[in-house]
Amino acid sequence: MNEIRTPAPAAVAARTPGSKSATRRIGEKALLQLAPFIFGFFMLAFWEIMVRVNDVPVYLLPGPILIAKTLYTDFGSLWPSLVITSRITIEAFLIAAVGGLLLGMLFTSSRWIERCLFPYAVVLQVTPVVAIAPLIIIWAKDTQLALLICAWLVAFFPVVSNAAVGLNSTDRNLINLFQLYGASKPQAMWLLKLPSAMPYFLAGLRISGGLALIGAVVAEFVAGTGGTQSGLAYRILEAGYRLQIPRMFAALFLISATGILIFFVLSLLSRFILRHWHESAMGDR
Repeated sequence: MNEIRTPAPAAVAARTPGSKSATRRIGEKALLQLAPFIFGFFMLAFWEIMVRVNDVPVYLLPGPILIAKTLYTDFGSLWPSLVITSRITIEAFLIAAVGGLLLGMLFTSSRWIERCLFPYAVVLQVTPVVAIAPLIIIWAKDTQLALLICAWLVAFFPVVSNAAVGLNSTDRNLINLFQLYGASKPQAMWLLKLPSAMPYFLAGLRISGGLALIGAVVAEFVAGTGGTQSGLAYRILEAGYRLQIPRMFAALFLISATGILIFFVLSLLSRFILRHWHESAMGDR
């Protein structure tokens, strides 16, 4: 008598299309995460090869390897400047975040206040910080305070604008429901409008973080302050005057890395807050 043997459940599961597709999806997701790093590596390699093959002078365009060596050797002198620029950026960003949210709430609570003040917020946004930075430096007298004000001016508007739009975009039916149950205006603000506006507000923070860094660097360029209170922008100017181009690129790399770190941290914060209830973050899980 012939025996009919059935495959073991594990063997069947191993051959199911679902397991293969799941493995493929994991591989594609990992490759998607690594794609920017792979592309960046090839671009740096191409940069280094072109510099070496064409024998480009260092004072015109140094290669990535020389920039990395310069960053390593000069990091001790660049680090204090990085701390100063980062401190101004973070302080300006925090003031812009808190002040922008509060002003957005004020705009939502009163149409008259919004009509009166919002145009001036737009004026501050569209006025180039390079044009008003010299005046701010003269008026503030303290250079660090002037740099903080310049960075804050650049970072302030995205938070105000996004917060106001988010608060005004609250579902009208939910507002009527809160009113039906006798909720006060502060209760409706804290329990309904603020959660509804959170995606807009967090998007404004991601924009504001990078703009705060840009404002701080531009203000440092205009101020041109040296000494122990000099930021990375002054180090770039100093390296340019002395034709220390690798050092200039090293300082520029630190500025770019700081901006990327700020955006990455704010993106993680946004995903952490929205991951359980908003579609923009739930799709990343």
